[in-house]
Amino acid sequence: MKKIALLGSTGSIGTQTLEIVREQKDLAVVALAAGRNAALLEEQVREFKPQIAVLWEESAAADLRERVRDLPVTVLSGMEGLLEVAVMPQAEILVTAIVGMLGIRPTIAAIEAGKTIALANKETLVTAGHIIMPLARERNAPIVPVDSEHSAIFQSLNGERGNKINKILLTASGGPFRGKKRTELGQIRAEDALKHPNWSMGRKITIDSATMVNKGLEVMEARWLFDVGLEQIQVVVHPQSVIHSMVEYEDGAVIAQLGMPDMRLPIQYALYYPRRRSLSGRRLDFYQLASLTFEEPDLDTFQGLGLAFTAMERGGNIPTAYNAANEKAVSLFLGGRIPFLQIPEIIQACMEHCVYEQDPDVGKILETEAEVYAFIESRW
Repeated sequence: MKKIALLGSTGSIGTQTLEIVREQKDLAVVALAAGRNAALLEEQVREFKPQIAVLWEESAAADLRERVRDLPVTVLSGMEGLLEVAVMPQAEILVTAIVGMLGIRPTIAAIEAGKTIALANKETLVTAGHIIMPLARERNAPIVPVDSEHSAIFQSLNGERGNKINKILLTASGGPFRGKKRTELGQIRAEDALKHPNWSMGRKITIDSATMVNKGLEVMEARWLFDVGLEQIQVVVHPQSVIHSMVEYEDGAVIAQLGMPDMRLPIQYALYYPRRRSLSGRRLDFYQLASLTFEEPDLDTFQGLGLAFTAMERGGNIPTAYNAANEKAVSLFLGGRIPFLQIPEIIQACMEHCVYEQDPDVGKILETEAEVYAFIESRW
């Protein structure tokens, strides 16, 4: 029985992780953590019987304590709760599906405790990759990516260790606005941007896909995960979302991972790596596929993607400014306070306003985030 702790259990990745636990029968959940959804976390606690449950807000945690007072579960809150989950001796794997930079400190704590990290939190590597990856190597703590694209790259590298990578081909669906120009996006509403053609995801990441900022974050993440230069990462728009990403080697051979657009596949792969297990769901039918198409991303329309390369080239705390600005801008857009096209404008303004720090520690990363939030609130 493999034992896992799950940060972000009530979100899209978290609930799909629990679907796998439910189906496979040989995974035990020792801890669950979420934001503020006490009602859903109560359901999960009753079904999966973890030893610890955490809600970020203490008021929500108090509500959960009352709801599960008949169960032998310890209910905690805040960062202290997340850190306790991260280092639980009983847990072999920490699934980091929590949203935002809250994931940095628990991930570091879990690595120091020698846990395997099933990583679904982009912000951890985007903002702190220079801290996380050397620490993981030092502590011999495996990091297995959960994102479909990074899992595809990870799988395409299997058996090829020691062979030189020429290029990583990071695929993108193009989102709901693929093929549109900036002039067509001026009146986009939140409900339009939330209609992703292929994937079922949370609201924030769905907006990120619509702006292609999500792909920019994935570029940054890939740079750290696979230790390649930024010039070795190429984004390819692939509307069918069948090829999840590819690796081109120095001899010109390209190895790709294909599958249905189902996040349970990379989640399960991370939980059982290096073994594969049977998984319910649809399979690719190559007779029905007919064709696979590929396009170059439109950086004039989707400026957030180009800004990601700029942020990574500058390095330091600029990727943190990029990420924090996007988080706040997406929140403002979903709240109806800014138009869709202002999201990349806010990101660029924050990157330009940020005071550069070459080698930020965790404290400086979080300070940069707070400064970006304050700057946005002062102007928008």
